[in-house]
Amino acid sequence: MDVTTDNSEFSYLPAQAGTLSVPVPPVERLTLPLPDGRTVSALRYGTDAPRVTLLHGAGLNAHTWDTTVLALGQPTLAIDLAGHGDSSWRTDADYTPRTLAADVVAALEAWTDIPQLIVGQSLGGLTGAAVAAARPELVQELIIVDITPGIDVSAGPAALREFYAGPTDFATRAELVDRAMALGFGGTKAETERGVFLNTRVRDDGRVEWKHHFAHLAAHALAAHDAGTAAAPSLLHETGWDDLAGVAAPVTLVRAVRGFVQEADAEEFQRRLPEARVTAIDATHNVQETGPVELATHIRASLTAASGL
Repeated sequence: MDVTTDNSEFSYLPAQAGTLSVPVPPVERLTLPLPDGRTVSALRYGTDAPRVTLLHGAGLNAHTWDTTVLALGQPTLAIDLAGHGDSSWRTDADYTPRTLAADVVAALEAWTDIPQLIVGQSLGGLTGAAVAAARPELVQELIIVDITPGIDVSAGPAALREFYAGPTDFATRAELVDRAMALGFGGTKAETERGVFLNTRVRDDGRVEWKHHFAHLAAHALAAHDAGTAAAPSLLHETGWDDLAGVAAPVTLVRAVRGFVQEADAEEFQRRLPEARVTAIDATHNVQETGPVELATHIRASLTAASGL
């Protein structure tokens, strides 16, 4: 296991911490070689063993959780899923939850020493369910953020479809910021600039490209919002219900009021998993960015309940 630190990727943390009036925790970039030659990467916040593991959604990366982690103030591991952030792309372009779960399991075995409270947003939530079903001893509790298996998100990703249909490389990051804001992504310009910086890289030829593989797989990105079939499932296929049915740990669904999971979807989730807890946060789909303090409060409450305090 190789541990490296790149100070530039953490340059935004002091300002984010200042806004919350909290200290900046120690943070480092972790890299784990995998048997097939790929690597999985993650961010570890704090010096103690992680209690919480965070899994981001499609097209995002571990830094999407920065503000939530700062608000939480607990030792935390945020993993870059395969094909995202600093983790390797898959040559087979298979980014379905059960495939992604194998890398997460390897990361948990390497970097944690107690069962984790896993918080997964969107694709990360379904991946977390696959992890919990396959390796229950690694998971203390599962919080799924704004996703359910088989959900109809056809209205939500319309702008994403237009975004990915465009170029996959750009002359400057500023060009990409302008395009993102024109399509309604991000919040303020400063927030969009931060997101673009942390989710792009400069190639040897000087062009700027996305770090995540989805931006280079337009057809795959569009198919990700189709249910697919059991034989050829998409990221959101209903087989995810089988994983959730196999989760022994407590499960919570956090619905974003302005996100993808509608009240009817939450009711279906509760019907299928009557022991699960369902709650809502007034945020958009990327709750960790648009409702980070509220999400951190939910996570902290789960940690407190688990410790019996």
